[in-house]
Amino acid sequence: MTSSLSRSTPESQGVSSRAVLELLEDATRQHIELHSVMILRHGTVIAEGWWKPYAPERLHTLFSLSKSFTSSAIGFAVTEGLLTEDGTVVSFFPDDLPLEVSPNLARMRVRDLLSMSSGHADDTLGPQIWRQPGNWVRTILEQPVPFEPGTHFVYNTGATFMLSAIIQKITGQNLLAYLEPRLLQPLGIEGATWESNPDGICFGGFGMNARTEDIAKFGQLYLQKGIWNGRQILPESWIDQATRTHIDNGDHSSDSGLGNDWGMGYGYQFWRCRHDAYRGDGAFGQYCVVMPEQDTVIVMTAGMADMAAGLNLVWDHLLLNMHPETLEENLVDQAELASALAQLEMPMAKNSSSPNVLFDQEFIVTENPYGLEKFAFKNMTDGIQLSIRDALVTHHLECGFGSWKANETRFDPVTTFGHDLPRKVAGNAAWLEPDLLEVRLCYFETSFSYTMRFKFSGENLQIESNANVGFGNTQREPMAARAR
Repeated sequence: MTSSLSRSTPESQGVSSRAVLELLEDATRQHIELHSVMILRHGTVIAEGWWKPYAPERLHTLFSLSKSFTSSAIGFAVTEGLLTEDGTVVSFFPDDLPLEVSPNLARMRVRDLLSMSSGHADDTLGPQIWRQPGNWVRTILEQPVPFEPGTHFVYNTGATFMLSAIIQKITGQNLLAYLEPRLLQPLGIEGATWESNPDGICFGGFGMNARTEDIAKFGQLYLQKGIWNGRQILPESWIDQATRTHIDNGDHSSDSGLGNDWGMGYGYQFWRCRHDAYRGDGAFGQYCVVMPEQDTVIVMTAGMADMAAGLNLVWDHLLLNMHPETLEENLVDQAELASALAQLEMPMAKNSSSPNVLFDQEFIVTENPYGLEKFAFKNMTDGIQLSIRDALVTHHLECGFGSWKANETRFDPVTTFGHDLPRKVAGNAAWLEPDLLEVRLCYFETSFSYTMRFKFSGENLQIESNANVGFGNTQREPMAARAR
């Protein structure tokens, strides 16, 4: 992995190691599920950490933080004269227009897609086209446009998909390929991926996967007004345009008088924040926060249900502890911080009992909404192997006692219950009681983890399960099984 970011102590950049420690401690105290954190001050990394099994070399899904990269692609295309912000959306897709083009659709511009003010009343990338065959561009263009473009904010991932489709239409390359020589290579970003729809168009509004340091480099590029290693990668004028407020998006007030981080205005696929900062922002706490006044970039990947909690960690612990001058090196605090960062780990189930269960039989699952047919268990010297049979295949997952064991599987209980792309997952298991086994599965290139509890009672087995976060109900329906 290529790295071009320098490292230094927090104190040498005017930040106390104690403030970073308190951020980590507060995250633990509040059960805020962070997967990684990286803090840059004055262009240098002053703190970085990954909660095992997450790791520096691992990709992490960005969700809607992907949108800020899509915005950058439009910035490159504008710079190269391939389009203008005032270009009408319909002009790019003459063969995909509805039979009747409404006046508002005809007036919709690229800038309206960028600023989430396309004129739609709802997100146009809804279940009617998600993962379905068909022409997504045409389907989105057929959606009603009740508001005059540029006047009404609605968070619309379909608008970002249209930006991706425009890039592909005018360049003949998908979004990732177009960004490769312009953004990724200059910043030393290697191995990033971007999921695409059935027509090969990158989702744009989500689906990008990158490493924590890749996100940090992206934020640092914006903080440096588009300059990287002395070269102007993106024009400063585009950076300013993309990160200023283009549309009012909510209530700026709050009980504290400091405002709401989701109501401070919206730029070109960037959110404005309190304290005159801005950010790229993805579901469950994927953050690239740029703080120009403090010359700081803060990156988080996470699986947090309360996204505001992650930003509050920054405001509560770092904002007031950033000084313009260097601080006296504090070797004690620095050593404590280094130790804390090195020991970060996702919570594991802990053995508190010895089992009285013999794994010498398979358990057949009664009818359930997930299509699961059978569970089986096998003892290992330092854990168990859990086997899960669905209608097509048996998935084998190794789970360590007191450790994480890495697997690759198509079993994906958080989203589809399997048969999509293989996913990397780490397994951990523990006997909470003599007849109660807990298994934790951490999909460590995503935000998701999954917990199952198996209650053994003679030939009967009860299974309860839940996900840490999700776009719907995270609690799964209980299942029952019986020994064959």
